[in-house]
Parts: sequence; structure tokens; C-alpha cells
Amino acid sequence: MNVERKDLDAVNVQLVISVVKADYEEKVNKDINTTRKKVNMPGFRPGHVPASMVKKMYGTQILVDNINKLVSEELYKYIKDNNLSILGDPLPSENQKDVNFETDESFEFAFDLGIAPEIDATIDGKTKIPYYQIELTDTMIDDQVKTYASRFGSYSKAEKSEEKDILKVDAEEVGKENGIKLTDAIFSAQYIADAKIKKSFVGKAVGDIVTMNPSKAYDNESEVAALLKIKKEEIGDHNGDFNFTIKEITRYTEAEINQDLFDKVFGKDTVKDEKSFREKIKEQIQKNLDADSDYKFSLDARETLIKKAGEIQFPDAFLKRWAKTTNKELTDEKLEEQYADMINDLKWHLIQEKMAKSNNVKIEDQDVDEFAKKVALAQFAQYGMSNVPDDVLNGYVADMKKDQKAINNMLNGVMNEKINAIIKSTAKLEEKKISLEDFNKLLETKK
Repeated sequence: MNVERKDLDAVNVQLVISVVKADYEEKVNKDINTTRKKVNMPGFRPGHVPASMVKKMYGTQILVDNINKLVSEELYKYIKDNNLSILGDPLPSENQKDVNFETDESFEFAFDLGIAPEIDATIDGKTKIPYYQIELTDTMIDDQVKTYASRFGSYSKAEKSEEKDILKVDAEEVGKENGIKLTDAIFSAQYIADAKIKKSFVGKAVGDIVTMNPSKAYDNESEVAALLKIKKEEIGDHNGDFNFTIKEITRYTEAEINQDLFDKVFGKDTVKDEKSFREKIKEQIQKNLDADSDYKFSLDARETLIKKAGEIQFPDAFLKRWAKTTNKELTDEKLEEQYADMINDLKWHLIQEKMAKSNNVKIEDQDVDEFAKKVALAQFAQYGMSNVPDDVLNGYVADMKKDQKAINNMLNGVMNEKINAIIKSTAKLEEKKISLEDFNKLLETKK
């Protein structure tokens, strides 16, 4: 077997692999003999079908399978042995000569390769990148205390209704013999848009009747339809008054700021008083703010280094062919819209690869486990779980690592963290204090 390399330009290479009979004949004959032993054919004992008949029936497919395997192995061996840094995957050349497996004994297969261009990934103390330090305020701590108090509150029955209470009611349309009748409908007066109507539900007791026109109470037709359990197009037929009979009043009461709440949030006896509780919350918020600052830094670092790399020649025609090959639903119009972003992603990937190589970055199993734990803890935190037991956390991580896609995402996450750490320690950080509100505005401008 022979491989001929043709350098079309700096970023496009064609490999032509020549296959002769001696390369595949022995293996093909062996596979035909193996197939012969398995074939059942009327008139012949099992395993005694003539090789000529087996070759006639299955020979071409056996030949194709063996040549495809040989060519694939030789293609990737050449890429590895010659240390070719390719983009995407090799593609059959558009100039591929016709091949006839029925008659030919020698074959040529041409493949197009997109070569990764050289890219400048140097970074030093002269490289300026902004780093935004978000200011932590007492208001943030106060708000988080309120959030926890609300999250760990409790429901109880009430005698007199307040605006935010949940009411269970029966409702009946006024003045219509076959009008709508509702049983055990649930709603809260706090979502009523009309202030006067909202007030009419406050201070009521079980058994009281309140007359309300839902079409006047709410600004949104969807809310009216949901309350009356009808379709929006039916609202016009039921836009009069309804009598609401209150059957039950349920009130949600926020948790008291005491040891019981401290234990529920951070685990038993982790904190002992409100001051320690607020300090623990402060640490928690600071950790989240630091993560947000690092995220913004990663965006700015990427933008800075991509800009520094400048204009780079890419195998554009090849990459567009490859993109359409891997995504059959991708149209030419959509590809053109997305191509600039695709190139920036490639630039950043190449920059990261070069920095990882020059800094001897390695990813260990422990790195992946620690990253997975951070992801898991962040997901638990969304549900108010800040004191997750180790066995639960480790089990969750183990489940995550069963999914190859999740593993790939974690590997990318670890690599991003390591590269960002290198950039942060090498570049000149222009530290800027900023309020959370202004910081969020900065993120919005990036979208």
C-alpha cells in the first residue's frame, strides 16, 4: 500500500492511497474460506459449499469490507505518524476516480484533509484583560436570608384571608342557568390586576361569598381562561360576574430566623447564631460572585486572544463541506450565518490546545471528579440544597460519569478552568470594582 501526499496549499492536503492485490488478497481469501464454513446451501453439506460459489455470492462485499478497513487504517496511521494536525475528519475527495470492485484489482482512494493553521497563542504581562470584581452588599445578604426564610416556610390554615393567601373556592356564573360552575378552584388574590377587586378578597372568612368579574379582574386572557378552565376563545361567552364561595384559606408563613432554619440550610449545628448564619451566607454569595467574575473573565480572555491571533487562513471550502456532512439539516444559508462564529470557536480551540501543550497541561481523573462535584453542587443549590451528604453527591457524580456526553463536557470544563488559570496568572489583569446590576448589564451586551 502506498500513500501519496499532495499539499494543495498551507491548509489543504490531499492524500491518495493506492491499494494493490497483494495488499488484500490473503485476507480476502481467508474471509471467503471462513464464510464458506458458515454458509448453508441446498445440495451441499454445511461447510462444503465450493469456494468459487461463495466468492461469486459474497466475494465483492468481502473485498469492499477489507479494502475499506485497510484504507481507513492506513489513512489514520499516516496522519498519526506524520503528526498532522487536522480539522474535522478526512473527507473523500471530490476528485475521487471511479472505482469498480467487480473488475478492478488495483484501487486509488483520494481524501481531502483540512490542516490546522499555526496560531499565535503567546501571552505575557503586557496582555491586558479586564477582571471585574462584583461588590458584595448587605442587601444581597438580606435578600438571601429572606429567600431561605421563604424557602423553608410552612403552610397553615387561616381564619381571615390576606392578599397572598391561597384560596380554595367554589364558583358559579351569575345569571346563567347553564353557566360555568367550578368546584375546589385554587387561586390567590395577589395576582388579580384590578386593585379594588383584589381588596375585595382580603379579610374574608370561610363561607363568605365574593362577587367578581374575572374579565375585569385580570389583564391577561390566559389567566382568565386558566381560572375558569375554559379556552381563551370562549371568554367572550362568560365575561360577566361570578360568585366565589370561600371554602378554605391557606397561608404560607416564612420560617423564623432561628436554629431550626440554620440547620435546614447548612446542616445541623454548622452555625449557631444569626451572625454566623449571615457570615456563612456571605461566603456563599462571594463564592458565586467570584464564579461570575471568572466566567466574564473567560469571555474577555477568549475575545482578547482571538483578536490577538489576527487574520488566519483556514481551509474554508473544506470546513463548509465537513460541516454539511456532519449536519444533514444545515442549509447553505444557515452555514454562512454561522460560519464566522464557527471559525472563532476553532481559533479558540487551537489557542487552548497550543497553550495546553506549551504549559504541559494534563487532566487527571481527580480533576474530572472535582469538576463534576462543582457542577452537581450548583444543580443542588438551584433547589435550595446547600448541605448535600457526601454519599448523595458521590452517587450523583457517578451517574453523571456514565454519560459519555457529560464526560466530554466535564473534560472541556476542566480544560477551560486550567487554561483560564494560566491566563489569569500570566496576563496583566485590569481589576475593576463593579455593582452586580452593572455587571449583569455587561453580560447582556455580550449576548
